Amino acid sequence: MAGYNKGGMGGAGMQNLMKQAQKMQEEMQEKERLLDEWEIVGTAGGEAVVVYMNAKKVIDGIEIDKSVIDPDDEEMLEDLIMAAILDGYKKADAVYEEHMGKFGMAGGMGGLL
Repeated sequence: MAGYNKGGMGGAGMQNLMKQAQKMQEEMQEKERLLDEWEIVGTAGGEAVVVYMNAKKVIDGIEIDKSVIDPDDEEMLEDLIMAAILDGYKKADAVYEEHMGKFGMAGGMGGLL
């Protein structure tokens, strides 16, 4: 087994791998910050309900046009709010995948590289 380590990861190879992992982690952290700041706008009912969130699906605002507030039809307003949130989630998923998809499983590991 004298040739077992030949072509294997010596000290320089391991250092290179660690540098690549560090670079990937830094890039992931930068993308995470970008996703925190990205504004996603979900809408429903021709923008009668607008939901604001970031690309991580953290909702930070909702606007509702008074024309869709009917005290006798709560269900319609609830449906519009849900539709606007789902629209925002769909857009956030697309942004997240565009920016984090290249990291594959590493993107979901919370920086455990």
